[in-house]
Formats: sequence, structure tokens, C-alpha cells
Amino acid sequence: MMEAMDRIYTDLPFYGSRRMVTELFDRFSLVAGRHRIRRLMAIMGLETTYPKPKTSTAHPLHATHPYLLRNVVASYPNHIWGTDITYIPLRGGFCYLVALLDWYSRYVIHWELSPTLEIFFCLNNITRALERGTPDIHNSDQGSHFTSAQYTDILKEKNVSISMDGRGRCMDNIFTERLWRTVKYEDVYLRGYSTLVEVNTGLTDYFRFYNEKRRHSSLQNRIPKEVYETK
Repeated sequence: MMEAMDRIYTDLPFYGSRRMVTELFDRFSLVAGRHRIRRLMAIMGLETTYPKPKTSTAHPLHATHPYLLRNVVASYPNHIWGTDITYIPLRGGFCYLVALLDWYSRYVIHWELSPTLEIFFCLNNITRALERGTPDIHNSDQGSHFTSAQYTDILKEKNVSISMDGRGRCMDNIFTERLWRTVKYEDVYLRGYSTLVEVNTGLTDYFRFYNEKRRHSSLQNRIPKEVYETK
């Protein structure tokens, strides 16, 4: 049921629990009540009102930042990095994936997996990514992970400008949303991973392919690594 819901969410992220119930039946012949779907969506970290993980619920004590990228086009490597968290289905369970994407080159700077939504995998991800380069602007949603002082202080130490999506505006981080769809349809759904160790091994291979071999029409059929490393 949760894997089917994840497929629907990936295709139709604006669907709430009512539409999810109908789509599950129409597309997968799965029958479930709305209360069950709402409970599963909460477990998966999916909100019913707009397409962000549950972490997009802002912490009341965390400061947020304005969206800096309206009418701004990524113009060179490390100009803009975007980050987000997505749900990964496993057989008998699930985990979460966070990644940092260079908007100009579509290069995945770094990614991390976690069996829970605790903040540590996000902190490790940004720390490791900054060992590779430093963006001018870092964009995220207003979730508690990315608004926490633990996270934003790391960016401030590097003098990175902090941009955050408007509430309920998934299109503000559209490049990362497209990355999730690509990863899931080209790897996760095809592989049907069983364990965290297995998905970590599989995604290591996939992201190497994505960065170093997969050509993108948006890059004039070039490879992300080639574009990212262009000086």
C-alpha cells in the first residue's frame, strides 16, 4: 500500500488523502479507507495539503528565510544548490533520502540515507557537500531540519546565502522534485530494494551513473559531472 502511495505521490504530489483513496483503487485496485491513508501518509512523511515531506512543517522557534530565487537563473556551477528529503520504500519498511543538487549542472553534490527523520543525516550531508564546493545560494523548504540553527549555522560559517521556498510552493524547488522522480523511476521502483544496506549500495551505483554517464536534454545532452567541473 505504501509503495503504491509513493508512486502516486511521485506522479501527482498535489493529491491529498481523498484523491489518494480513489487513485489507489483506480490504478492499483487497492481498497483503503481515508483514515488509514492519512495514517500511512503521516508515517511516510507526506502532507495532505501540498507536496512536501512532513519535515516541511516549520518549527515554531526556528527562523525562516525569504525565497531569493524568483526570476533568478542558475548561471554557473555552485551558483545555487537545492536540497530536499524524500521517502524511499523498502520491502517491509522504508527509509529517507536527502540530497544536494547543483541547479546549473544537475550534479548531485552529496546524498545520505537514514532510517528515521532525525536531523543528523541532513547535517552530515551538508557538511560533506561543503567539502566539495561552496554555493552562493542554498535553497530548501521551510522544514524543521533546514531551518534549525544546527543546519543554518553551517551555511552561515561559509557565508552562503539562505533561500527558502514559500509555504506550499513545491515549484520553488522544482529541480530537486524532478530529481526524485528520476531516481525513483529509473532505479528505486525497478530494483525493489529490501534493506537500507541494499538501497545504499544500489543508489551509490545509480548516482554515479546519474552524475558521470546520464546525459540530460536540459544540458544540451551533456553529462552533469562534465558541466559541474567546467571552470
